[in-house]
Amino acid sequence: MRTVFMGTPEMAVPTLKALVENNIEVALVITQTDKPKGRGNQMQAPPVKEYAEAQGIEVLQPKSLKNNEEILEKLKSAAPDFLVVAAYGKILPQAVLDVPKYAPINVHFSLLPKYRGAAPVNWAVINGEKETGVATMLMDAGLDTGDILLLEKTEIGKKDAVMIAEELSVTGANLLIKTLKEFDSIKPIKQNDADMTYAPMMKKEDGQINWTEKSAAEIECMIRGFVPWPVAHTYLDGKMFKLFAADVVPCDKNIEPGTIFDVTKKTFSVKCKTDALVITELQPEGKKRMPSASFLAGAKLTGNEKFE
Repeated sequence: MRTVFMGTPEMAVPTLKALVENNIEVALVITQTDKPKGRGNQMQAPPVKEYAEAQGIEVLQPKSLKNNEEILEKLKSAAPDFLVVAAYGKILPQAVLDVPKYAPINVHFSLLPKYRGAAPVNWAVINGEKETGVATMLMDAGLDTGDILLLEKTEIGKKDAVMIAEELSVTGANLLIKTLKEFDSIKPIKQNDADMTYAPMMKKEDGQINWTEKSAAEIECMIRGFVPWPVAHTYLDGKMFKLFAADVVPCDKNIEPGTIFDVTKKTFSVKCKTDALVITELQPEGKKRMPSASFLAGAKLTGNEKFE
């Protein structure tokens, strides 16, 4: 069995690794271009590129696949039985989808048709879903609209998006291997478009907390869902505070949403539209991420402050 793999972030590496470790030939890897990262804006290779090159696999990083005859010819020369895609990050032209002998297969990290799009894990957590999962699917020209091959569920519970992504990256890798090995016997299932939801690429402003409009439960989901970026955040005296962990508690106090109260040596509470959050981990602007106890050891909260 011969494949071409397309993927970019850390979440895609286990799928590529599974192909290698199961002795499924990877003739070529296509990933996105190196990007500047960190305070020094040093160029950094995608995790998929780093792993592929360590395995001696040829890597291509086209800026675009659309009307890219050079890449198309490289794909055709690779003569793959399957094109395997996991979190590549770009829509594939039909000409690319037509290259593999048997099928282009995508590993998508949601319970399709829910959460088609760029950030399915994050939005499932943000929206308070009880479960999510991973699907292998046949690819077509639409956005995650192809027929489902195999699907596996997992409970979200109180896990954050990073934890879920790590879990699903392994689950998805195993599901992909099963899909390839059992491909001839799998009966594809058409997606019901009526059940479709969309998981758009996240924007920085998505993470800003509106204490007046959101309940404590909704904000707690934001805190777990908007990691590692843009992180749920709020402002106090013009300075940003990123929130990383909190517990929902009942609260019927007649105070304005966003108001800080019940300040102790270890935690503090914030009134929401309904109920309240006990903040247990945060990052004040210009400082490191820390437990609330560490923050409170140096902060002078009186219990009358208000997050904006």
